[in-house]
Amino acid sequence: MIDKLNIVKQRFDEVSDLIIQPDIISDQSKYVKLTKEYKDLKDLMDKREEYLELTNNIAEAEEIIADSSDAEMLEMAKMQMEEAKAGLPKLEEDIKLMLIPKDPEDAKDVVVEIRAGTGGDEASIFAGDLFRMYTKYCEGKGWKTNVIDLSEGTSGGYKEIQFEVSGANVYGTLKFEAGVHRVQRVPQTETQGRVHTSAATVMVLPEAEDFDVQIDPKDVRIDFFCSSGPGGQSVNTTYSAVRLTHIPTGLIAQCQDQKSQHKNKDKAFRVLRSRLYDLELAKKQEEDAAKRNSQVSSGDRSAKIRTYNYPQGRVTDHRIGLTLYDLSNIIDGDIQKIIDELSFVENTEKLREASEIF
Repeated sequence: MIDKLNIVKQRFDEVSDLIIQPDIISDQSKYVKLTKEYKDLKDLMDKREEYLELTNNIAEAEEIIADSSDAEMLEMAKMQMEEAKAGLPKLEEDIKLMLIPKDPEDAKDVVVEIRAGTGGDEASIFAGDLFRMYTKYCEGKGWKTNVIDLSEGTSGGYKEIQFEVSGANVYGTLKFEAGVHRVQRVPQTETQGRVHTSAATVMVLPEAEDFDVQIDPKDVRIDFFCSSGPGGQSVNTTYSAVRLTHIPTGLIAQCQDQKSQHKNKDKAFRVLRSRLYDLELAKKQEEDAAKRNSQVSSGDRSAKIRTYNYPQGRVTDHRIGLTLYDLSNIIDGDIQKIIDELSFVENTEKLREASEIF
């Protein structure tokens, strides 16, 4: 363990020196990348200091127990050793987890797409509920959300809505939400009081940078049209909305929330890049899931992941068999406890895979 931490310390010292070099400071992309690495390594260095302190305390206590005949000193040494040994296993687990290379996707911002599935108007209303749930959650995290495109349902909610989320470690957190969400409740339109089951699909696309995905302009058909959503007269009467079609894959991205055609085009290209990037990521996740039989991270976007049962006030995540009787708070944005459990399962799998390293 200490050998691996010492190797990390060498890199930490290198990065500490690099981020104060004028040529690095003047190169914004390098500087941002290195300062993030510095922060991650600094957290690990803090754990290294804790680890060294505990192991030194154990060694010191063992030395006193072996050499001292003073009863009081022996008692203090035994207490010191017991306290240090009690804290060591948890600290070692934390360090092992931190030593596992982070998924580079986790730090990315995302584009979230929510689409109404089976259930007609009720599915659109449910899609609206999910949108509100995620925006409330993002607000609590201090993340910024921005709607890209939407299609409203005939009785409320959305047939489809896309929005960007930017902040710290967004994809690493929201990636667990991708899949089919199911709701069981009495729809507003139901006169007999019968419980119906409806569904909505959530996609979480890591926002790709220009260097992640290269798009040949010749492969993209660009169409301009009048916006159909809210935004006032100038939005709805000018050809400001943009639809992009990637001819080789058939993928479509569009944006109509800005008055500027140029801004809508930029946003649509960001979405298209993210869709293309997600295609490759889904293949990789399927391969990884096949290797380790992962419960929580696979490329299967059609998997039913969660049910929201209103009559029982119950939310069940089917991937890990987690059931919580706290539906009203969860649908109001309090989903952190679910994400924490899913993250714990994924990290446990990673630790098991990396166990032979330590």
